[in-house]
Amino acid sequence: MKQGLLLFAHGARDSRWALPFEDIAERIRARAPNLPVELAFLEFMRPDLLEGGRRLAAAQCERVDVVPLFLGAGGHVRKDIPELLIQLESAHPAVHWELRPAIGEVDSVVEAMAMAALAWLQPLQAPTPL
Repeated sequence: MKQGLLLFAHGARDSRWALPFEDIAERIRARAPNLPVELAFLEFMRPDLLEGGRRLAAAQCERVDVVPLFLGAGGHVRKDIPELLIQLESAHPAVHWELRPAIGEVDSVVEAMAMAALAWLQPLQAPTPL
């Protein structure tokens, strides 16, 4: 079964806002070169979720994990994304679309953010190694 990964971020009017998200997508592509990866946005930027999903369906993906690059599961993650996934399922019924938790609610990500925040305090307080 061919898998794909659809990263989904909010979007902004300032194109520089997307740079960290593009970096995430590129790091994934470098580590998993055979995995089709698309980065899509909710608003202001392109591609949107439907276009990103269409690209993965066109790449013959049979399963696509949708990863919201949001710090928490607010209205966009709880309401907007599921509504958009219904549209993707309707347009591409041969693809299984799997919505994952907001990335900011994944324990390893929360831990990494805490460690990064503590690292700013060095040399005052050295973070404890994981």
